[in-house]
Amino acid sequence: MVVGRGELTDKAWAVIEPLLPPVQGGGRRWRDHRQVINAILWKLRTGAPWRDLPDRYGPWKTAHERLRLWTKDGTWEKILDRVIVKDDAVGELEWITSVDSSVVRAHQHAAGARKKGDAATEPKPSPATGKDSAGPAAD
Repeated sequence: MVVGRGELTDKAWAVIEPLLPPVQGGGRRWRDHRQVINAILWKLRTGAPWRDLPDRYGPWKTAHERLRLWTKDGTWEKILDRVIVKDDAVGELEWITSVDSSVVRAHQHAAGARKKGDAATEPKPSPATGKDSAGPAAD
């Protein structure tokens, strides 16, 4: 089977498949677990909105709901624990960390703050009276 970039290989699927809950019966047939996991991986890898999920992964609502259910019942944690422990033990795990630490700083004056001794803080003469607007002047 040819897999796309970032999708589960047959080897990875063989490890993960036994950890997944059985396909529920009763109503409509559940979408293939492998397709759904590939959809979740695509979403996590790209950071795109769920609604932008490519058609090859099926409906975005299915992938979103399955991730929500598997997170709630502990399935997703079991998958991650199994994969991380196994691959890290044999040296096949590549740790990639991506942290968005964007910092936007503005100068204090950009927020309207005034420094002590700033000309803007000293009383200004009133245009009408010529006196300081801060109150009576000391002679």
